[in-house]
Amino acid sequence: METTINFQIIRILFMTFLAFVIAIALTPALAHFLYKFRLSKEIRNEGITPIYSRLHAPKAGTPTMGGILVWISVLILILLSAVLPKIFPSSEFFSRIDFLSRAETLLPLGALIASAMVGFVDDIFNTRKIGASGGGLRIRHKILLYFLIALFGAYWFYAKLDWTTIHVPFAGNFDIGIWYIPIFVFIIVSTAFSVNETDGLDGLAGGTLLAAFGAYGAIAFAQQRYDLALFCAVIIGALLAFLWFNINPARFFMGDTGSMSLGVTLGIIAMLTNSALFLPIIGLVFIIEALSVIVQVISRKFFHRKVFLSAPIHHHLEARGWPEPKIVMRFWIVSAVTAVLGLVLAIMDFQR
Repeated sequence: METTINFQIIRILFMTFLAFVIAIALTPALAHFLYKFRLSKEIRNEGITPIYSRLHAPKAGTPTMGGILVWISVLILILLSAVLPKIFPSSEFFSRIDFLSRAETLLPLGALIASAMVGFVDDIFNTRKIGASGGGLRIRHKILLYFLIALFGAYWFYAKLDWTTIHVPFAGNFDIGIWYIPIFVFIIVSTAFSVNETDGLDGLAGGTLLAAFGAYGAIAFAQQRYDLALFCAVIIGALLAFLWFNINPARFFMGDTGSMSLGVTLGIIAMLTNSALFLPIIGLVFIIEALSVIVQVISRKFFHRKVFLSAPIHHHLEARGWPEPKIVMRFWIVSAVTAVLGLVLAIMDFQR
């Protein structure tokens, strides 16, 4: 047993390193592509968001869609791990690194790619000023598309995996029948849009996602879902490479192709580990960011006044005079602390 665990740790660490190397190697080509075709998100100044426009005007011309680096690296590595054992069937090494499995990684990989494609189209529309006011897909269309992705995932869990139970921390598993589907859809869609709201400052979404995937990778490992833990680790390796180029001043932004896809994937992994109710703790920063937007919208619509100078809350702190790196680093610290707290509570719960 100890030998197995030691091997899985080595396997995870090695593949994390490999994901980082692959992503770093891909970066020059991606950066050249983004700059050559001027795939940059315009910082609009139409009077709708005057504070945001003023604060972020110097970032005009910085390419978006940098999240491609993460999901392409993950896709390359997982496909290589599946193909190489077939090319070299006599190699024990290649046979042991394969982590493409139907039970653990096929669904999160499919969700990652499907949602990345939707985000990619939205980013393309945005950079080419196609769609709603030249700003990409309308919000209702985005909600519908991610709803359909989440609905397929819910169907897979409910019909293919016969999964109808949800785990309530320190209380046990409860069979909720058909209600599993709407709850699954809500968790996936809300996580995706919460992560998307967090992607507003250089390095902010990348660093907070690192903490969240790290916690869920550890949870998967504790549950002996080693392929899923490895999948989280590969995302972490690719995210580290992305962050190398995304910290202030960013060479490129994550874009919807990164933030939405990683949000969907995080939600899927939370459901696969049956620990979704720990997500509000592990991803507390995402919750705070999303709630700040909801509060701002409700206050403006019904009370005709703003609660925050600008929303999400990281823009409010910018408007209050906080330097961007200070906001990002403090949010990283909060994310790390809450991820550790959520992980500790999850492990305590498993050992009951």
